[in-house]
Amino acid sequence: MGFLITTLIFIAVGVIFSLFARICCNRGPSTNLFHLTLIITATVCCWMMWAIVYLAQLNPLIVPILSEE
Repeated sequence: MGFLITTLIFIAVGVIFSLFARICCNRGPSTNLFHLTLIITATVCCWMMWAIVYLAQLNPLIVPILSEE
């Protein structure tokens, strides 16, 4: 459940910042497209970093070895 909720939060933040950039930094079609591309890229990269760290903790590669001694 945490993965889905946080993914929706990242989507909401990306949409909010995209609308904010569209309203506050309206300087022409090419600049608007550039700002939108930067915001979407940053949002996706941050989400991917969070998702990789979150999913890596679910199934760790290094397993502790118990000694029988």
